[in-house]
Amino acid sequence: MYNEWEVNETADGRRNVESITCEELSKLDSSEILLIDVRDSGSYEYGHISGAINVPFDSISDCNLPENKKLVVYCRNGKTSREAVNRFVARGFDACELYGGYAQWMKYRISDMSADTAAKVEEGLRKKFSKKLFSKFAKAIVEYKLIEPEDRIAVCISGGKDSMLMAKLFQELKRHNKFPFELKFLVMDPGYSAENRELIEANAKLLNIPVTIFETNIFENVFNIEKSPCYICARMRRGYLYSKAKELGCNKIALGHHYDDVIETILMGMLYGAQMQTMMPRVDSANFEGMRLIRPMYLIRESDIVAWRDHYNLRFLQCACKFTESNYSERYDNYSTGSKRKKVKELISMLAKDDPEIEQNIFKSAENVNLSTIISYKDKEGKIHRYSDEDGN
Repeated sequence: MYNEWEVNETADGRRNVESITCEELSKLDSSEILLIDVRDSGSYEYGHISGAINVPFDSISDCNLPENKKLVVYCRNGKTSREAVNRFVARGFDACELYGGYAQWMKYRISDMSADTAAKVEEGLRKKFSKKLFSKFAKAIVEYKLIEPEDRIAVCISGGKDSMLMAKLFQELKRHNKFPFELKFLVMDPGYSAENRELIEANAKLLNIPVTIFETNIFENVFNIEKSPCYICARMRRGYLYSKAKELGCNKIALGHHYDDVIETILMGMLYGAQMQTMMPRVDSANFEGMRLIRPMYLIRESDIVAWRDHYNLRFLQCACKFTESNYSERYDNYSTGSKRKKVKELISMLAKDDPEIEQNIFKSAENVNLSTIISYKDKEGKIHRYSDEDGN
């Protein structure tokens, strides 16, 4: 059976390895093979092929695996799996790679999904997921006054689970027709690889989201920046989104940040930035007059988004930035897998195991600030007000 599998040629001098396609994988008896995911643990936890075990690339030399099964190895997009197969073969394993990696497998799964997936997802937002998703979406909009009559909102879609869900929630809100507003579903391509762009387009089609795609060269501009490239990239993305949204006649852009993003940001500011601040549910743009950023998923928990995604077997991008195209580069470790946000997420998760109210307390801390117990603070103009003994306190 295995000798029928394609053998890829390499242009970089590395030894050729056996390769199978996603279609071929789907026809194999799972008892004959062992799927090996060589991405980092964070990527594996975000989403992986059913039955796969995680053996991060740097752990291949130390892992213990059964020797009586054929190993089918995959990475993010096929760029690392060939070298991973070489390492497994050097250890005496019978191994091959999954052609195109996890990205190709997601595309294959999407193409194989039912044509009525969008209808099922929409029904789920009205029934099964109404309380934890749509109700909290609507509550945030009312509580923080995020939408007003006659608004034209650019719903910004990155291709991940959060922004795709946000688009579907906006469509459901529009269906209720409480007051008139318009939507534009906006996708910015900052330099995606062909497979990542195709995956975004495939998911948009599957979920019946009519996206408008425009292109920029952000990835090319920030890739060689050594200091804080992720921060600069995010700022540039925001600027391009504001600009395109305004060009389309919109007065607001909507981003898919959720409750967990908020509490992580609060702690990150304290631990790494020496400041107390939060991610606001709405922000007026300082550079684009008349434009406002809103975050309507402000009250939605990430675990509920994951539950929604997995219930419908949906597959979305985790991160499509250029730093993660080479899965195990030093820069990827610095700016993604080893990120400050990931560390803070893990810290919050650990604390919440002992006290379930920890997360809510962090969230509420930004609403319960007592200025009489603060040594100093900044006002809107940036003026610093300091504690003084002359105040009699």
